[in-house]
Amino acid sequence: MSLTPERLTELKRQAIHLRRLVVESVHHAGAGHLGGPMSAADMLIALYFEVLNIDPSDPHKADRDRFILSKGHSSIGLYSALALRGYFPLEELKTFDAIDSRLQGHPAMDMLPGIDMSSGSLGQGLSPGLGMALAARLKDKSFHTYVMLGDGDSQEGQVWEAALVAGRYRTNNLTAILDLNGLQQYGWATETGYGELARKPPQENPEARWQAFGWNTISIDGHDMEQFIDACSQAKNYHDGPTIIIAHTTKGKGISYMEDDFNWHSKPVTDDDLKQAQEELAAQEAALA
Repeated sequence: MSLTPERLTELKRQAIHLRRLVVESVHHAGAGHLGGPMSAADMLIALYFEVLNIDPSDPHKADRDRFILSKGHSSIGLYSALALRGYFPLEELKTFDAIDSRLQGHPAMDMLPGIDMSSGSLGQGLSPGLGMALAARLKDKSFHTYVMLGDGDSQEGQVWEAALVAGRYRTNNLTAILDLNGLQQYGWATETGYGELARKPPQENPEARWQAFGWNTISIDGHDMEQFIDACSQAKNYHDGPTIIIAHTTKGKGISYMEDDFNWHSKPVTDDDLKQAQEELAAQEAALA
């Protein structure tokens, strides 16, 4: 899919807006996850504004494409994308993580329109995504299902059970997206035990691993929207089985003091943090003009 320069600029502007909404919402709530939503921001905007066949005015439309955020702790990124797309007012983002809010710390499908599956318990997103893809085949429906995984998320055994079944049934209407930012909240135990954790990569050679389970793999720069949109098109047109887009990203992308720092997986945002983030994002937006 080819984007005009004007359309690409608009999508980049929306991604900056999403990052601003994320940091402002977490600051207002006093808690929340930041690094993961920032690494996924460009892909979330591309999905909701270019890739997914959806209608915010009819969020339960039977033939809509499905999207599951398996790494559900990045919920504020998804909520921001939904709000920007028109599923609910932007003002509601200020209720994020409040006890009576529809915008909980993890997505809840029975509370908010546009959420196709509750998630957050790591590793549990790909299985229902596979179920949706198989249901579409059985009911002769044309919708496509997308599932976004994270680093720690894809270490869970349930992911690989689903991956095996998806490969066996050649579910070509299922696309997984691995937000491979290379950092998770906790490290690995060393010889001295858990008193000292090593910051090792969460996984090695994911391409070979997924191929071994019968998946088509496409590796991209997850911050390049043109690459991502093209990869989604390739995945939808691949007919021999499921596809995973392995998106190499930077945790905390877009805000200098958050980038590649595992401490910003989840951390309160101070007033000074917010001010610096807003200034950096404003500069990025001005550079697009």
